[in-house]
Amino acid sequence: QVQLVESGGGLVQAGGSLRLSCAASGSTFRFNAVGWYRQAPGKQRELVAGISSFDTTNYADSVKGRFTISRDNAKNTVYLQMNSLKPEDTAVYYCKLNVRTTGYDYWGQGTQVTVSS
Repeated sequence: QVQLVESGGGLVQAGGSLRLSCAASGSTFRFNAVGWYRQAPGKQRELVAGISSFDTTNYADSVKGRFTISRDNAKNTVYLQMNSLKPEDTAVYYCKLNVRTTGYDYWGQGTQVTVSS
């Protein structure tokens, strides 16, 4: 059974930084695509950053230059480093694993990020 657990969220002032972690059990991030998504109240869930099975990365325009996605295969963990945070970054952040061999998607439970102005 695949489980993803996010951590690292919290309350931070505008301009501050947070690092989110997503740890996997029952599967591996290596050679699979992983994405960080967020959902603010009243808004649709949106892709923030992704890393492909070939380790190429992509970012939403709103976070380019501020957020960095990375993975540590030894720890089976994916990170989202968030710098220069803005109030509009406030949302619940989720990680999603897409298992290449099956095509299945797995989601974590989410972690709240709140940026105060």
